[in-house]
Amino acid sequence: MGFRCGIVGLPNVGKSTIFNALTSAGIESANYPFCTIEPNVGKLPVPDERLDKLADLAKTRNKVNAQMEFVDIAGLVSGASRGEGLGNQFLGHIRQVDAIAHVVRCFEDSNVVHVSGAIDPLRDREVINTELILADLETVGRRLDRARSQAKSGDKFYKAQAAILDKLQDLLDNGRPARVLETDDMGKSLLKELCLLTAKPVLYVANVAEEDIASGNPWVDELQTAAAEEGALVVVISGAIEEELSTLSKEEQKDFLADMGMRESGLNRLIKAGYSLLGLINYFTVGEKETRAWTISKGTTAQKAAGVIHTDFEKGFIRAEIIAYEDYIRCGSETAAKEKGVWRLEGKEYIAQDGDCINFRFNV
Repeated sequence: MGFRCGIVGLPNVGKSTIFNALTSAGIESANYPFCTIEPNVGKLPVPDERLDKLADLAKTRNKVNAQMEFVDIAGLVSGASRGEGLGNQFLGHIRQVDAIAHVVRCFEDSNVVHVSGAIDPLRDREVINTELILADLETVGRRLDRARSQAKSGDKFYKAQAAILDKLQDLLDNGRPARVLETDDMGKSLLKELCLLTAKPVLYVANVAEEDIASGNPWVDELQTAAAEEGALVVVISGAIEEELSTLSKEEQKDFLADMGMRESGLNRLIKAGYSLLGLINYFTVGEKETRAWTISKGTTAQKAAGVIHTDFEKGFIRAEIIAYEDYIRCGSETAAKEKGVWRLEGKEYIAQDGDCINFRFNV
């Protein structure tokens, strides 16, 4: 699994249209609020040209891309934290994802109603962020009351925990997300345990009209400025373009993108942004039987990377045989890489790099 990304936003901003395009799942997408009630989940392969080239070189019989999930979560509205628009149910769905793709409408269309009556990306962004913060404040408040009560016994652990929660509550009260909290290992562990909505990494998806995909528009500019202030990424996508792309063959997609003056699809840019957001990379196992991409976090050791394939690989780890992707392509095979001295052995503390082609040696 690459990562599980929840698509959120106000009703009728294009979440389900984008989800349809990205996953070709064919879910219902209609012009009325709360068309999506239960979250729709779509798994799809992560496109990676490096995997394609390695598979071709190895003449592999089976190519397996890394996998990721998109979760189309129903539109949130003002008051969601108090249960408006089935908000409590929808907020619960957000807790189950690794990252949030916040879709913001940056296009005008008289045929698609806006839940607030007019296009205003900054207002829409604020509505969603406020509801997530309010929900987190309720969670933190309950936990803080408990920690304060437990700290009355003089227990240092709960005193420290209460201090962290106090700091977190102040942060949220000031309209700032939990993910910007500067804290120690105890605080990080507490954040993970609380599963706060605003602790999730977030990127914004500016959904624009087809004619604005290359140049953007003033609404996109506003959103990018606001996102930059919180250190968030913005990916500009046209739901209409992505929907059309999803119906074309690979060759037709290339021609279509070239005609639009685009180098890659919104899907590819969204995946790359998501990987960057979560600090993820891919390594490869290459062979005639199977060539496969595996997703790990940056900084993962070779031994831990082996465990992604199977726990036995991690437990019985001996060595990792490494060829950098560029070297593999340049040499054309593992045998040639060995002959040219770019094949190497690494131990369990080696930090796996993006694009490494790895064969693990292990004891059963």
